[in-house]
Amino acid sequence: MSYLLKYLTVFLFSLTGIAQNSIDEAIQKYNSGSVDYIEVETLKTKLDAGEDIVLLDTRAKAEFDVSHLKNAIWIGYDNFKKENVKQLDKNTEIVVYCSIGVRSEQIGERLKNMGFKNIQNLYGGIFDWVNRGYPIYKNSKQTKNVHAYDKFWGKFLERGNKILE
Repeated sequence: MSYLLKYLTVFLFSLTGIAQNSIDEAIQKYNSGSVDYIEVETLKTKLDAGEDIVLLDTRAKAEFDVSHLKNAIWIGYDNFKKENVKQLDKNTEIVVYCSIGVRSEQIGERLKNMGFKNIQNLYGGIFDWVNRGYPIYKNSKQTKNVHAYDKFWGKFLERGNKILE
């Protein structure tokens, strides 16, 4: 029995590593690192401590409407407009996120070009947030539903109820 338990533990850890490496590989492939990253654990700690951080969701409205991080503001990607962030102080700590961090890097670059000084990109995005078991919301209520964007990107989402619309 002990042998089986050890084997199962090693197997589960290897699955976790594969999933995380896949997110890492996708980020390395599609991102330039032009926007500083913030790790999920670091963001969670800061939010739990009550730090004043503005969360900007850069996904499509349909994705945001399924679920998002608590108190996140939807600003979109394809239809991002400068007017949607003009009320924010240029020195405010801002974390941008999307599914895993690719689209949010591009919006982060635009924010930097607009003069925002404290922009960070959530490494692994909402998928890594959910994979670690942290809560997401829809209309101020916790949910397990996550928009998986499409089948390719959705493979990085290990927890929650995958929604493809």
